[in-house]
Order: sequence, then C-alpha cells, then structure tokens
Amino acid sequence: MSFPSENIRNFSIVAHIDHGKSTLADRLLLKTKTITEREFKNQLLDDMELEQERGITIKAKTVRMEYNADDGETYQLNLIDTPGHVDFGYEVSRSLAACQGALLIVDAAQGVEAQTVANAFLALEAELEIIPVMNKIDLNTARPDEIDEELNHTFGFRPGEAIRCSAKSGIGIDELLEAIVTFVPPPTGQRESPLRALIFDSHYDEYRGVIVYICVKEGRLSKGDDILLMSTGRWHSVDEVGFFKPGMKPVDTLEAGEVGYFFASIKTIHDVKIGDTVTSRVGGSTENLPGFKNPNPMVFCGTYPTDSGDYENLRSALEKLWLNDPSFTFQPESSDALGFGFRCGFLGLLHMEIVQERLERESGIEVVQTAPTVTYEILYKTGEVTKIDSPSQLPEVMLIEEVREPIVEANIIIPTEFIGAVMKLMDEKRGEWKKTDYLSSSRVQMTYKVPLAEIIADFYDKLKSNTRGYGTLDYQLSEYRKDNLVRLNILVNSESVDALSIIVHKEVAERRGRALLKKLKSVIPRHMFQVPLQASIGGKIVARESIKALMKNVTAKCYGGDISRKRKLLEKQKEGKKRMKQIGSVSIPQDAFMAVLRLDDEDKK
Repeated sequence: MSFPSENIRNFSIVAHIDHGKSTLADRLLLKTKTITEREFKNQLLDDMELEQERGITIKAKTVRMEYNADDGETYQLNLIDTPGHVDFGYEVSRSLAACQGALLIVDAAQGVEAQTVANAFLALEAELEIIPVMNKIDLNTARPDEIDEELNHTFGFRPGEAIRCSAKSGIGIDELLEAIVTFVPPPTGQRESPLRALIFDSHYDEYRGVIVYICVKEGRLSKGDDILLMSTGRWHSVDEVGFFKPGMKPVDTLEAGEVGYFFASIKTIHDVKIGDTVTSRVGGSTENLPGFKNPNPMVFCGTYPTDSGDYENLRSALEKLWLNDPSFTFQPESSDALGFGFRCGFLGLLHMEIVQERLERESGIEVVQTAPTVTYEILYKTGEVTKIDSPSQLPEVMLIEEVREPIVEANIIIPTEFIGAVMKLMDEKRGEWKKTDYLSSSRVQMTYKVPLAEIIADFYDKLKSNTRGYGTLDYQLSEYRKDNLVRLNILVNSESVDALSIIVHKEVAERRGRALLKKLKSVIPRHMFQVPLQASIGGKIVARESIKALMKNVTAKCYGGDISRKRKLLEKQKEGKKRMKQIGSVSIPQDAFMAVLRLDDEDKK
C-alpha cells in the first residue's frame, strides 16, 4: 500500500535506561496489529542476544506500522527504538536524524533522570516535536503529580500535558497513537525531486553484503536503480529495497518520507559511511544531506587475540563491527607482552564490554583487553600539541611542558537526602562543584567538573551504592586541563609491561603503585622461580612485591644420612631456578590487565 507523504509519521522513542522504551515499542506493535499475540515476545525489537541477556537496548531498531486513526485515515508509522545508556548516545542522535517527532518517556515512579535530560536536548537540537509520555502509572510507587511537576520545571511542559500510560498493561496506548498522528508533523521531502536518502545505520550480511538503513528525504529508490554513494563516489545497482515489519519485507519502491533498507552487493565495508547521502547515478542530486557529527571516543584500550594467528581474523571482525557501530575506532598497535593487536576507542566502559562480547560471540575470536585509558593532551616545550591514548605514548619528561587531562561536565540527579554522600564521592574523585538545581522538593540535579579518568571505571557502581540505586549520571566532554600527571610503569620479572602502565596524578602515584602490585600479586600465578613486581616513575622504583616460587621438596626421599647430601640437592635446585629465571617467561592472565580498575578499595586499606 502506497501512502501519501501527509499520512506518514516518523518518530523515535527516547528515555533514560529502564524507563520502558522497548516495552512500549512492543505494545505499539501489538496495538497496530503489526504482530499477533502469537508472535509477541518481550523486547521483540531487541533481537541481539546481548540485549536479551542484559535487558537493555544497544542498537537502534526500526519498524513500520499501519494505524487506522479516529479521523478515518490510515497512517504509516515508522518507529525507531533507541538505547538509553549514556554510552550509546550516538545511536540516539543518528536515529533522530531520520525522524520528525520523539516520544520522551519518563518513569512515573523514578521521574526525570540524567539521560532523560540528555536525550530531550538531543531531540530539541534535531528540531523534533516532543510528546511527553509518563509510563508505568499502574505501579504502586507511581507519583504522577510529582513527575508532572518535574516535567514542568525541567522542560516547561504544561501540567497534565504528558500522556499517562502503562506499556505493560496497555493503559493510554490509544491516546498515545492519536497524539502521534496529531502532533508529529509529516515529512516534507518532494517525491518528484532527485533522490536523496540519508544512511543512518548498516550491518554486514555474509551472503548479501552490506545492508544499508536509509531514510528517503527526497525522490524515490527502486529495485534495479543505479545509485551513487556521495562521500566515496562509488556506484552500485540496487538488488532489493524494503522496510522492517519487524523482519525485512521487500517492496518495489521507497518514496520520500519512508524509512527502510536496501542492499546492492556491496562487499567492501568501507564503501558505506554512516551519515552519507545516497543519490541516483544519473541525474542525481549534487547536494549532500546534513550528516552526523563524528563521535569522539573517550575511552581506549588495547585489544589482542589470545592466539596470534587470529590477528587478520580480528581485523576483519573489527571492520564488520565498525560498519554496524562507527562510534568505536581501531588502529594497529603492538605490545612486547601481548604481540600484535589493535588500539580501540569507545564511548564508555559499557560500550567497551559490549564490543568485546560481540567480538567473541559473533566471530568466535577470544581476545585480551588491556585496562582502559583516556585521551591526554601533551604540550611540548616546542609549542607543539598532540593527543595520546596510551600511557606508552607519553614522551620523556624533559620534552613536556604540560600534560592535560580530559575534564567532563557530569550531571547527577539524586533524591535530596543523598546530597552529602554524592558530595563526598565527588571530592574523592577530584570533582569540582558547579551548581545544584532543584527539580522538585525531593530531587536535585548536581553539576560537577570531574576528570574523565576518575569516572570511567567503577564510578557508576559507587554512585548507585551511595544513593541506594536512585542516582543517575550523564556527562559530556568539557575541556582539557593541566595537572601534575606522571606515568606509572609496572615491571614484571624486571621487564616493563607497557600494557599495565597507567597515567596517574603524581600525589597518589606511589599509593596506586603499591595497590596495583598487591592486586597483581593475587592474580598472577606462581612460577617455578620467584617473580619480582615493581612500580616505577621514570627510573625511580616506588613500590615492590614478590611472587614466591613454587617449591618442590627435593629432599623428600632423603631419609637420614649425611646433611651434606640434602644441601647439595637444595643448591642444585637453586641453580636450576636461577637459569629458569633468566630464560623463563611469566604468564599474565586477563585479570591482571583489568586489575587497574579495582584499585580504589585497595587504596583505602
């Protein structure tokens, strides 16, 4: 069925994590009879195994619905469900570019959270029509009147403007669908104009090549058309076009205003770029659509195959993941301890964990990841400024004028009773208070400037613990600031292990070194020889631990007799261990590289 542009509505669902986005999407699919009760399952659009296990949305999903409205018209509704975690904000911004409206979901019990605010501003920046929705109103702990007050104070919505519903039970879903067709504007593109379609996502299929997700802004795209990818200048012939319902459903043509996919036997992954414009090869447009800001990775780590023979397989797997998730980056690097691998950049620690799990599950490649670090800015005495993302890249002290670390502006939303606990936590993390805004009589938003390195590891867990699970966090990079930072080198068996080195504040370097060595001592297995562990700053050793050698009782079979015989056996064993120490290699497990993340507890002992 062909729909006129005025009967098409493209909208997204945005919210804080766990506020019911995916459940609401499932309910809309049921209500519009896009799926049957028999086909229904929880988190229907979250088809990735990791999404099902963790109960979170990682990748944005799109689906087409048809809705018979109260005005007698049938509308095409194109829904894009988005992630809620701070690490996947780039997925949200890409999805919003294909929409004209957004449903802003707020939990009726939890209220406005950090990512609620962040995603709302993303929607405003995209100039979308925002429809406030208060979900989970059937909970015993629901506070709809208080949440109304928060929405009014934070975003300026009128009291009672938010649609009250329950995605789980179906309350208010009819009202919500009517609000979508009433308030979300239709797309404005002309169908007779030259083709211009925006690529907002893609993934790789072994048999069909790259499957490209598009929003057709102008013109139309049909099977058999010759298309041009404007950023690369490559052209291809379209094998199939279609839309998601929620599975792939082929059609003859996608017209202006519609959201769908195409594939064209594109085997070279780098031919497709997220944010690129698709046009006709002949008679196409010469003007690109506005793309997306390239995301800047904030957390970096080394990723190495456990089997060195998997290096090229790892490269291929990373390229396929990059196609589906261009918010992470990778480039080759080598390590004396781990061999050849890649330096990967991520938007956050959860993003890093997800990529590792996807690599192992989807490609079957076991990898070792080093401890995550952030990007530092180096001002040389010559005036040159560069950025580094690994402690091993830090130049010699005599060459450096300044080392600058990334500072983020963190917005923390908590109940008022936990203000003291959060202030103490932020003080421990070298946070600088900026302001406190009261969202209501019982909830506040606290804004801090804090070094990114202090919050990438266990900060979120500590925040949840100190606020009994009620605290939420969102952050954005603010600036690079000069501080007294040094590289803490770790030596195992007198050999420097670059993958274990970290950049720390000079005041805490010695304490962090001792804590790290204690942690390493507990996770590195014992060998047949004693293994010294040392922490150094420059050429100065600031901490030392030793892993005792495994002892074999070589005198067990000596019963009585001259003591000199036992001494000879012990001396022989000692000489053998010396030789082993000279030529032996120390096996370092994955836990050792991640030990850096768990230092806070050790610091306090």
